[in-house]
Amino acid sequence: MFENKTVVIKFGTSVLTQGSNLLSKPHILDFVRQIKKLIDNKFNIIIVSSGAIAAGREHLNFPTLSNKIAYKQMLASVGQSQLMSEWAKYFSIYDLNIGQMLLTRADLEDRKRYLNAKDLLDELIVNDIIPIINENDAVATTEIKVGDNDNLSASVAVLANAKKLLMLTDQSGLFEENPTKNPDAKLIRSVHKIDHTTYAISQGSSTKLGTGGMFTKIQAAEVACLSGIEVQIASGFEENIILDTILRKKSIGTTFEPSTLPIEKRKSWILSGPISSGDIFLDEGANSAILNNGKSLLSKGIISVKGTFERGDVVTLFYKNQQIAKGITRYSSVDVKKIMQKHSSEIKNILTYNYGSEVIHRDDLVITNK
Repeated sequence: MFENKTVVIKFGTSVLTQGSNLLSKPHILDFVRQIKKLIDNKFNIIIVSSGAIAAGREHLNFPTLSNKIAYKQMLASVGQSQLMSEWAKYFSIYDLNIGQMLLTRADLEDRKRYLNAKDLLDELIVNDIIPIINENDAVATTEIKVGDNDNLSASVAVLANAKKLLMLTDQSGLFEENPTKNPDAKLIRSVHKIDHTTYAISQGSSTKLGTGGMFTKIQAAEVACLSGIEVQIASGFEENIILDTILRKKSIGTTFEPSTLPIEKRKSWILSGPISSGDIFLDEGANSAILNNGKSLLSKGIISVKGTFERGDVVTLFYKNQQIAKGITRYSSVDVKKIMQKHSSEIKNILTYNYGSEVIHRDDLVITNK
């Protein structure tokens, strides 16, 4: 009902600090000013905000701590309230309310919790409350973290059925070469399809204060684009960047065009929610059947398995080391190793049970090689 004007804006740590060690209050206020103008123009805005750990360091006067995850969790715990206080203070100038949402990978992997998060997000928007979302670093461990706020922003965009995802960073966009090594590197204005070449170009970029570089932004863009969401990566240091990219629709930074055949809602969850538990490698016949004919994955077409996974887990499919799809498997890795390269009719005799003739049914399969 409102997805056509729903935009997710992701603020990197370096953008909120403007490259310093402190939250830049003037710049946060200016971002709020721009968002207010978008709201006046009937846009629904969702914020994915980094900066909790940086805010925690600032509030505690930059303590000297080790890299133990417990210390980072402590900084996030202290900093999250400070960060939200800044957002709330400046939005209140315009009589706008905010609502905080903290997410972990577990919230996105579980289908019921995923739908609950979607319901809350929808309710906040319907009631003119601006959702401000961050990964729950205070309780997240390596195993349950989404990974970074770039990937989180893509998951949120899918969750919200957003029209656009704007990722603001300290870089101007995706360049043909690393601009820190080659100052004459050319900015790529538009990307029609994300493939292995795109990832290769993105390697090597990084930021000093954030957890993600350009590589994770490409990962996020791929998830969003496959779900029919336009993605734009631009510098958060440019004046009026939010208004120029969203309201005035200026071509700034790098724009990733959405798929013309976006995947359906359940498949969007497969792509953006659960982390892959293992890999399945296919022969030429299975690859062709899936990509060209929209078929399910059968045991006969599997040539090898990597990793350990259980029935119901999400796995990634490869052909000649090229990722082609993700899907929910009906069989565990132990089972798949026993039945691979065997006909479906043989499964029951081999395992003594049968969960179906398909290892992954086409309804549970998302093509990523588009």
